[in-house]
Amino acid sequence: MFTASIHGFILAFGLILPLGVQNVFVFNQGAIQPSYKRALPAIITASVCDTVLITLAVLGISVIALKISWFNTLLLSAGVLFLFYMGYLTWNSKHSKESIAGESFSSKKQIAFAASVSLLNPHAIMDTIGVIGTSSIAYSDTDKIAFTIACIITSWIWFLSLAFLGRQASRLTNSTGFLEILNKISAVIMWGTSIFLVLQLLYK
Repeated sequence: MFTASIHGFILAFGLILPLGVQNVFVFNQGAIQPSYKRALPAIITASVCDTVLITLAVLGISVIALKISWFNTLLLSAGVLFLFYMGYLTWNSKHSKESIAGESFSSKKQIAFAASVSLLNPHAIMDTIGVIGTSSIAYSDTDKIAFTIACIITSWIWFLSLAFLGRQASRLTNSTGFLEILNKISAVIMWGTSIFLVLQLLYK
């Protein structure tokens, strides 16, 4: 069980570490919300979505779903629309913590956006299936459970820490200029990802 747990931790950490829309969004919310508590909707939603994806990958259900052509196309299309819309809102957010938290990123919007960048990103899903799902095949019974739990715990710790880092970075700079730059970078990453998904649809 110990070996399976360590394996799960390393795989999950390596999978979640690279810069992506999900990480950028959680970090962004940690930075722009007036308190760490106000960023919890984004943190919890991203963590729950990862928990669902990891569980489905280990069970093998997600592999079956993505083999359905129309479902894959629908997933890509929805991802493109959500990322373009979210990029637009992020780019045009007002440059004060209060206005951003109160207008552009309410709790409901945090939940909707965190869910969209987590569940409507085929690359994230395929990575979860390819790395975690495939690796879980090597284990059975309690070892597989330990492996799965380690992956899930790693995800939760990561998002909690990422938002905290965003919060600390915002406090250290203590300027709206930092928030403005952060929003622009976040929006560009979101648009870039959506364009990549469009290309996938065109050449599919």
